[in-house]
Amino acid sequence: MDPNEILSIVFGDLLPERWKGSDEASSYVDDLSSLGVDKLSREPDRLQEEKTHIVAETRDLAFHNYKTFIETAECSKEVFQDFQSVEQHLDGLLDRLPEFGKSCQSLSDVAKDINARRRVNSLTLARHTQLLEILEIPQLMDTCVRNNYYEEALELSSYVRQLRVKYNSISIVADIVSEVDACSQLMLQQLLQQLRGSIQLPACLKIIGYLRRLEVFSEVELRLKFLQARDCWFQSQVNSVPSDNAYQHSSKIIEVCRVYIFDVITQYRAVFPDDSESMIRPLSSVGNQQLQVSASGIFHSWLVSKISWFLSVLRADLKAGVSGRLDSLLGQCMYFGLSLGRIGTDFRSLLPVLFQEAALRAFQQNVDGSMSAFRSALSHYTLASSALLHAHSSLLSSTLATSSQSDSSTILPPNQLLEFPPLATLSNGLMSALNELRPCAPLAVAPGVVEALQRSLLSVSNSLQKYHQTESSSITSSEAEVFGRLCNAFAHVLVPLVQTCLERLFPAESLQHAAGQAAVAGLETSDFIRALRLDVGVISAPLADHLSTVEVADADTHGATGTVSTGSSSSLIGDSDHFSQPQAPAAVTAESDSPVIIASGSDASHDRPTESSTESPVVITTAAEGALAPMPSDPASAGLPDAVPS
Repeated sequence: MDPNEILSIVFGDLLPERWKGSDEASSYVDDLSSLGVDKLSREPDRLQEEKTHIVAETRDLAFHNYKTFIETAECSKEVFQDFQSVEQHLDGLLDRLPEFGKSCQSLSDVAKDINARRRVNSLTLARHTQLLEILEIPQLMDTCVRNNYYEEALELSSYVRQLRVKYNSISIVADIVSEVDACSQLMLQQLLQQLRGSIQLPACLKIIGYLRRLEVFSEVELRLKFLQARDCWFQSQVNSVPSDNAYQHSSKIIEVCRVYIFDVITQYRAVFPDDSESMIRPLSSVGNQQLQVSASGIFHSWLVSKISWFLSVLRADLKAGVSGRLDSLLGQCMYFGLSLGRIGTDFRSLLPVLFQEAALRAFQQNVDGSMSAFRSALSHYTLASSALLHAHSSLLSSTLATSSQSDSSTILPPNQLLEFPPLATLSNGLMSALNELRPCAPLAVAPGVVEALQRSLLSVSNSLQKYHQTESSSITSSEAEVFGRLCNAFAHVLVPLVQTCLERLFPAESLQHAAGQAAVAGLETSDFIRALRLDVGVISAPLADHLSTVEVADADTHGATGTVSTGSSSSLIGDSDHFSQPQAPAAVTAESDSPVIIASGSDASHDRPTESSTESPVVITTAAEGALAPMPSDPASAGLPDAVPS
């Protein structure tokens, strides 16, 4: 029987094509046909063993000769690349052979002209000295440019332009002109590079004179190039300012902008005096002189772009936080705006919005921190601890009364808050926030400040109510009485204290003035002032069931004596970590030409500490009403800490 038929019968349609008609397959089928049953049964094992042996030999061959394989592949690749290169060179040679033939033909033609040119060369030799001077002009021009002899270089350039007009058809003259133009471009780059450096006004005048004589730029383009070059120098000064600290970055940026922008403006107006008049006049007064109008527009656009950039940098730094030094930055910015105002570029009216947003944002952050500290203190507070603190209230009350009588200008905090650590912590935090706001407290932020305090105090009221609900199942009668005093201290002591601080932060005289302006805008004066007061009813509503009827001193009495009558004696908190010595109060008064109305107060202190004041007692001072003293930290101390002078 034919082996192919046997394979077809065995494998059917699965028979591989390479086996059909293969001598090796037919021979192997014949061998299988001649084997006995035993050998035929052992044939799969033999085949598997042979396959394993072949695979092992192949792997061993590849392992011991892999370098040969790699070298063979690389050699084959190099040979292939060499063949391609040879083929390309041959193609190039074939393409250039016709051109080479033409060149040979032209060589014979050129040889015929040699005798004629020899005669010309003889004539050239006779004029060698004059020609040599002309040929050395590009080299002399390059030497002058590289040694900053711009006056001589301009004279050479003018002479070459005359040669170009007379002998434009001579190729060597055209080459000389081309080389001199390249040297002129080098001189132009050097002059522009000098404009990008730190130069004084005389150097600016000289450089602009050279640029005008080069006749490369029109008058408008020259102004634009000048501003671009000086702007590069200005940006290099700005980029050298470190940006690690937001306050130092802003302060340095203000100084750099104030000094260098004013220098650029002074140089521009001195270099282009014809543009100074149109710069400060309206466009209608310029008439139909389009060049003058466009030049003025370029300068105005540059100024606007620099001021816009400065305001964006200032806004970013204010958002990053300036550690309570808004008053210092405001003073520097006002001085910067006043400097530019001398040349008609006063941008101070754009500053109030930035500082109002920054002041309100910083105040809100401080208030949020105070609320976090209050919640933390409330979570660790027990009503039983206040009973122990209440025992020391009589001693502390007499001490505070003695201190109040000894210094009538000092505004003492209500000692009733010392009985309740969460309220004392909250009081310190809110006073710290108000004291940090005070150096730069524009009246425009007053509604936002009141809203933030209203929202925070209402949150405190809700927190106290939740605290009572949590502890109501295990509270005793004495603890219920302590909680009642806690609620009364919050509603009748802390809230009036915050309102009093608001009244001193935003004086009544300033509010009356702002209320008059609001009335002009269509808002009733009483509504405006009422909007700047805390709504005690809304704040105390969640604690209405725990409040008792308490007589509270009016605002004038509270402002003069710093006490609120609640009918309960004060206690002392022994943890001195919460109440340390206060920092000096700081305030700033707006300049006479400032567009921002700032609350009155003592002079700003730029060297005051920058640490977080959430754990330090804070004072609120005014020039008229003195200082708010901190809460005492040690009942054994002789009296209270010294009050901060007004």
